[in-house]
Amino acid sequence: MPLIVLGIIFFALFVQGVAGFGSALIAMPLLVPILGIEVAAPMFALLIFTGEIILIIRYRHALHFDQIWRLMIGGLLGIPIGMIGVNTLPEPLVLLILGVVTGGYGLYALSGARLPRLKNPNVGYGFGFVAGLLSGAYNTGGPPYVMYSSTRGWTPAEFKSNMQAMFFVSSLGVILGHTVMGRMTIDVMQGFLLAVPAMVIGLVLGFSLDGFIKPEQFRKIVMVLLVIIGVRLIYVAVTGMIVS
Repeated sequence: MPLIVLGIIFFALFVQGVAGFGSALIAMPLLVPILGIEVAAPMFALLIFTGEIILIIRYRHALHFDQIWRLMIGGLLGIPIGMIGVNTLPEPLVLLILGVVTGGYGLYALSGARLPRLKNPNVGYGFGFVAGLLSGAYNTGGPPYVMYSSTRGWTPAEFKSNMQAMFFVSSLGVILGHTVMGRMTIDVMQGFLLAVPAMVIGLVLGFSLDGFIKPEQFRKIVMVLLVIIGVRLIYVAVTGMIVS
């Protein structure tokens, strides 16, 4: 496995350890051009599922299942649609969508925009469904979850704990889907096993620095990186469409 892939996975899980989310937004836009969507998606789903087990144990004290079960149901409904849909799209269009989602979310977060408080918890089904579509296609279901959390006023502890539980369930659904569709190939499993040490080291280092890095400052740095990655993906996608 190329060292750059291990470096991407290390940094992505480091971000997850510090901020509580963001690993797929960092990793997938960088892994897809290197490994292709058919390898990157199932491999990273396995990695983040393994990492979420550690994260749930760490943040279990603030978990509120009553706040997230609607999101989980919506996500599980959206995952198979996203997984089937991404197979029908040409790779430049996949990169374009991934770039728009990644860069768009980075701009949204940097703008300081806040969604209005929504009193009806049933909107969680809709946010969860969109997250499921993105999770099934690209493992990037985080933005809808983060946006929903801002409409509900979760505390930082609730945010981190609830996010891990939602990612755990969605990752399990994605893994099952990839397995049914025959995507858990030898290459995927070998890549997963080789990347586990980088994942663990990234998480542990993120945990150790969690108390020393101001979350808001760190998040801004990550969002700037997401915007840069998104713009690069859009450029590569548009160039690929023109050439083809």
